[in-house]
Amino acid sequence: MVALETPRLILRRWREEDIAPMAAVNADPEVMRWIRDGSVRDEQQTRGGVQAWESEWESQGFGLFAVEIRSTGELAGFTGLSVPDFLPEVLPAVEIGWRLGRPHWGQGLATEAAAAAVRFGFEERGLERIVSITQVGNDASERIMTKLGMHPVRETVNPTYGRRVRVYELSSDQYATTTR
Repeated sequence: MVALETPRLILRRWREEDIAPMAAVNADPEVMRWIRDGSVRDEQQTRGGVQAWESEWESQGFGLFAVEIRSTGELAGFTGLSVPDFLPEVLPAVEIGWRLGRPHWGQGLATEAAAAAVRFGFEERGLERIVSITQVGNDASERIMTKLGMHPVRETVNPTYGRRVRVYELSSDQYATTTR
């Protein structure tokens, strides 16, 4: 079972007891503002999401990690790798993504978690390129992408929700030169 540790976080696979705290994150309209059409999700929808994320681990060898605060054991949200099927024009691709509850914003935790997941993707899974996709206007996510060494490569429209998105990218070669 894959688990990653950072100075403040444990990135691990999902457990049953993660459903309720993740559902609380997904029920916050401010957290969900930049996700898909901005709709919140309930516990049943969250459970379905976690099951899908776990299935991706089994089929792809990577997926979304539950992000746990080391000092408290509290679930902060998720980060990790997934295939961005919702945006076919960037495929084939693997996307780095994250979602943390508001109490965990502004502390660098999303960047810390995402950096560990990017390292895992390049160093453990041998990926050639990782993308990240955000809705235009989500400046906080774009700052994280920049901190990860990613650069914008295109702006387009999410075909399902009609919202403008910006695609960032980092190649394994670019990653290797920034980690030396």
